[in-house]
Amino acid sequence: MDLQALADFNLVAAHGGLGRASRASGRAKATLSRRVAELEQSLGVRLIERGSQSLRLTDEGRALHERTSGPLSDIAEAGEAVVLGASTPRGRLRVSAPVLLAHVAFGRIGARFAHAYPDVQLEIVAEDRLVDPVEDGYDLVIRINPSPDERLVGRRFLSDELLVVAHPDLRRPTISVRDPDGVSVDAVLMSPTPPDMAWRIRNEHDEMMLRPRPMLRLSSMLMMRDAVLAGAGAALLPKLLVDDDIAAGRLAYWGTDARPPVEIWALQSSRRLVGAKVRAFLDVVEQAFPNRVFVPPA
Repeated sequence: MDLQALADFNLVAAHGGLGRASRASGRAKATLSRRVAELEQSLGVRLIERGSQSLRLTDEGRALHERTSGPLSDIAEAGEAVVLGASTPRGRLRVSAPVLLAHVAFGRIGARFAHAYPDVQLEIVAEDRLVDPVEDGYDLVIRINPSPDERLVGRRFLSDELLVVAHPDLRRPTISVRDPDGVSVDAVLMSPTPPDMAWRIRNEHDEMMLRPRPMLRLSSMLMMRDAVLAGAGAALLPKLLVDDDIAAGRLAYWGTDARPPVEIWALQSSRRLVGAKVRAFLDVVEQAFPNRVFVPPA
């Protein structure tokens, strides 16, 4: 069996079509199609049903993909480690990161990495869907408070806190014995926030519970910050998103969420070797957060 043809077939299968596989790998669509056809001919079975708009794996194609995609990835990683001496970052590096974190931090991180490692073609995709690093073709995935998954390995590189902030003109409530169940405040909330949500916050002076009264519901924390800056109400937002606004006086800090800090991890498939380009990228990420907690840039 031709291993290159098998690798091309798995690439097409993983991306669900020739066009997407071509864009992800940079290889010509016609070449991928020819390689898959050659593999089908050598095996004597149809692996892919070709429709006018999409491709679908046959039962034989699905079985072949499931049995060979992992071992082929291991072979490719091992070959890269040997050829490069496991020391020279080079080649294509794809990273998936949550939209908010990508917009706030990974533009600068990507620029630093590109200057330091010009032989690596870095692509950072901002997305909030739960991607599979093998099936979706990523070397690293960045996740917030990830659930345990034996298929993934990695390390935490950042902790962040949630802060309640508001426009400086909106007065912070005070603790009152008349409000044992919390103080009601005008608030900007994420769209799926339940109606009985409460914020238990603390600062250097006191601890209190707030009952957010929805003035506006939005699906993005970036939109929430803009709404709070415009005076729509208080909001619970990540420190990394609002620290600059607090320091500049554009937002007032009311308190820190009493729950444990948020943990942010860089993960990869447990079936893959940690190559030089992945190690180099993780080094740059950790240099951006030397204290493992968010510190705003000077």
